[in-house]
Amino acid sequence: MLLKEVCVENYTNIPAAIAAGANRIELNDNLAVGGTTVSRGVMAEAAKYTGEHHVPLVAMIRPRGGNFVYNDTELKIMEADLLQAQSLGVDGVAFGALTADHQLDEDALELLIGAAGGMSITFHMAFDAITADQQATAIDWLVEHDVDRILTHGGPLDQTIDNCVPHLQTTIAQAADRIQILPGGGITAANVTTITATLGVNQAHGTKIIKY
Repeated sequence: MLLKEVCVENYTNIPAAIAAGANRIELNDNLAVGGTTVSRGVMAEAAKYTGEHHVPLVAMIRPRGGNFVYNDTELKIMEADLLQAQSLGVDGVAFGALTADHQLDEDALELLIGAAGGMSITFHMAFDAITADQQATAIDWLVEHDVDRILTHGGPLDQTIDNCVPHLQTTIAQAADRIQILPGGGITAANVTTITATLGVNQAHGTKIIKY
């Protein structure tokens, strides 16, 4: 089965997305900046509805738009949001943290992974900001720290997903079935079957991955 993770903004479209066949929901606020954390109220209602319909919910944990280099205060905010997600019964979370030189911020990530406390973890598209020659090392670290999947476009978002297929294939080979690779960014209802078949993966992510 092809798992379609639908990226939504706030609660509004969740019922329609699930009715149209969404297999997993990624919940965001402010998609115009790439997605940030929703309010507690939105998270609570989303967790209730998806739970009733047996569809896993992944909450974006990101305190602001912009880069993925976070200071201590921002990390405290993210930690609090992770604990809130856990208390509300959210299934999974998506986050990422990098150093100023585009490497994994290992100290920050250890804190966040600890706060996730058993929820499934997606390392989001911050992965695409890691320099290509460092991505294999990053994958190894994420595997060792029990991260479940990496959401990646395979390159800058201004490149089409078709142009990113070769690099996505490299990433999938480096992952070697140790961690899930979740392609996203420009994947639509029209091309999802072709893209996933080409890559040999059984899941994909997008705002337009199903029609509803």
